[in-house]
Amino acid sequence: MPTYRIDLAYDGSGFRGWAANAGVRTVQGRVEEALAVVLRHPVETVVAGRTDAGVHAHGQVASFVTAEPLDPERLQRSLNRLLAPEVVARAVAEAPEGFDARRTARARTYRYCLDDGPVPDPTRRWTVWHCGFPVDEGAMNRAAAAFVGEHDFASLCRAVEGAATVRRVLAASWRREPGGLVVLEVRATAFCHQMVRSMVALCVEAGRGRLDPAAVPGILESRDRGAARGVAPPHGLTLWEVEYP
Repeated sequence: MPTYRIDLAYDGSGFRGWAANAGVRTVQGRVEEALAVVLRHPVETVVAGRTDAGVHAHGQVASFVTAEPLDPERLQRSLNRLLAPEVVARAVAEAPEGFDARRTARARTYRYCLDDGPVPDPTRRWTVWHCGFPVDEGAMNRAAAAFVGEHDFASLCRAVEGAATVRRVLAASWRREPGGLVVLEVRATAFCHQMVRSMVALCVEAGRGRLDPAAVPGILESRDRGAARGVAPPHGLTLWEVEYP
C-alpha cells in the first residue's frame, strides 16, 4: 500500500487548529474532506506538527496511505481546486516505504513575527503580532539562548495528561528584518503544546525590560507553568519547515 506525502501551506486564521474535531472547522478536516472527494473514499492523514487555532503553516507536511497508486500531480491540482487559496498543496509525491509525516521527521522550525512599531500595519494583521511597545532584540536573544539544549519545558507548555515535556531545542534566535519586524526562528526535534508562543511571551518580557534574561534558566528549572509569562497571540506564529532524513 503506497504512502503519499503532501507539503502544505495554509492561513490558519479561519481554523480551530490542525486536528480534526467534530463541530469545528480545522485544517485536517478540510484536507481530509477534499481527499475523500478526489479519491472517492475516506483517508486518515498524519501530520508533522499539530498547529493550534490561528497558527499558520508555510512548510507543513502530511502523509496518508491508500490501497491504489495515485498520480501525484493530478492529486495536487485537484486538491488545490478544492482548498486554495486558504490551504494549498505545495507538492504531492509518493513517499518511501515506512514514511510517516510525524514519526519520520527529525526537526521542525517555527517563525514568530513581531511588530514593535508605534502603529500596526493592517495588511499584516493576520500574520504579525503588533505588540505596541519597543523591544530590545539583544535582551530577547539572551533570553532565547537559554532554550537551546535538552530541557524539561513544563514551565512553557500547556499541561496534557500523560504527555512528556522534555524537548531538545537545536537553535533559537531573534533578528530584526529590514522592514522593522522582529522575527524569532526556533528549531527543535519536536515541540509541546503552546511551547513556542510561551517562549515568545517570555522573550518579549525580557525585550521590554520587565524580565532579566538571566532568570530564564531558573524559570525552566522550576517546571512551574505559573512562573512563565503567558502566551503570545497565535496569529504571529508559522510552522516554517519540517526536516526529514
